[in-house]
Amino acid sequence: MGGDLTTDEFDALAQIVAGPRQGRPSACVARNTKRLTGLKYIAYAKDGSLALTDKGKQTLFVKACIEGLRAIANDTQAVLKSDVATFLGKKGHIVATEAGGGFEITQKGRECLADIDSNRK
Repeated sequence: MGGDLTTDEFDALAQIVAGPRQGRPSACVARNTKRLTGLKYIAYAKDGSLALTDKGKQTLFVKACIEGLRAIANDTQAVLKSDVATFLGKKGHIVATEAGGGFEITQKGRECLADIDSNRK
């Protein structure tokens, strides 16, 4: 999910979540609106503002989970959002460290990252 989006398009989705500054969308959002609307990641609300669709929200969450998994793989003390940590824990990709305060990536998590990296190229 979201594999067909560019970094600029992901940035536009994140900016839409944050809300417009000064009442109008940024240049990044403006240049990506047509494509993101066509792919059904965003939609216009009744008041004319842009909002993420369920597909857009899910895509950003999956991206956050992948980034969180990478962060834990590099640093067991990396801080994760609570919803990301809960999801990765329930799926068996991370476990809390015995010392507490951090997470360790499991074998399943490593396999998942390897699979993601192999499909990226």
